[in-house]
Amino acid sequence: MTTVAAESPRRMRWAVTAIVAGVLAAELVLGWEPLADAVAKLRTPHLGWLAAALLVETAAMQAYARMQLHLLRSAGVRVPLRRHVALAYAAHSLSVTLPGGPAFSTAFNYRQMRRFGASPAVASWCIALSGILSAAALAAITAFSAVTANGAPDWHTFAGLAVATLLATIGVRRLTRRPSSLTAVTRPVLVLVNRLRRRPADHGQDRVQGFLEQLRAARLTPGHGAAAVVFALLNWLLDAACLWFCCIAVGGGTISAGQLLLAFCAGMAAGTITIVPGGLGIIDGALILGLIAGGIGTEIAIAVVVLYRLITLGFIIGVGWLSYLAIRPSDPAGRRS
Repeated sequence: MTTVAAESPRRMRWAVTAIVAGVLAAELVLGWEPLADAVAKLRTPHLGWLAAALLVETAAMQAYARMQLHLLRSAGVRVPLRRHVALAYAAHSLSVTLPGGPAFSTAFNYRQMRRFGASPAVASWCIALSGILSAAALAAITAFSAVTANGAPDWHTFAGLAVATLLATIGVRRLTRRPSSLTAVTRPVLVLVNRLRRRPADHGQDRVQGFLEQLRAARLTPGHGAAAVVFALLNWLLDAACLWFCCIAVGGGTISAGQLLLAFCAGMAAGTITIVPGGLGIIDGALILGLIAGGIGTEIAIAVVVLYRLITLGFIIGVGWLSYLAIRPSDPAGRRS
């Protein structure tokens, strides 16, 4: 009996490894022809700038991990940075590799934060606020790049986004200080759900109330809040720096910082509207067009994007899957899922 119980997690690890290998192999087969054509156009990069690109990309992942670290510390949850970094890599690989990856990534993030010691409400709050900060940071960088690249940004859109972000921040702070104010919203919804399920009207109200009370611990202090914002910006800026170093590595360093940021933001924005794992083809096309618009030749632009994607889709995702496979065996919830 003990032997069977011991072999069960081992079989699960082998099954997960086989599934991951199968997904990556399928994506490689489907994208092999365009990838081979692109790699053929990739000239030998300067090794020093290639090393710099790898370095800043790993720093970008650390910045995201530090953003979540400060959000959890603001709620009183303290774990070593290395665990946040491992989670950032693993969740990122889940998100960009698997079909429907963001859903898997969110669930995995939630389980790991619960293992860190966060309550269900704090873990949910941290994941939601991480997404808001990341999206707002990318929007701010997009606005800055549009201005510095002599573009004509839609100030009405950016002003609306800024107001929405400010209102969301105020709302989050208010809810964490007075979570009981949500009761008026949750109670009618709970009554309706219970009516459909033919349960008593107040069934589950104690659990909902307990969840809301947990939000009292999720108070974003000014210091941790400012640090989270800085690291959210650094996450994107260091990622853009990786693209810039790839430009220099293959001889395309003539593009201005504003034009490169604009091309980068266009690529990242394009990646949010595709269901293709890793944004294959969509992000690449947007980045290439943006670099060409910035004055880089077509062949060099292709070489830049190939090198950049080899780092972000090859190296970073590879490290992420290794992190996931290392984390999962010690994750009881993961073994049950």
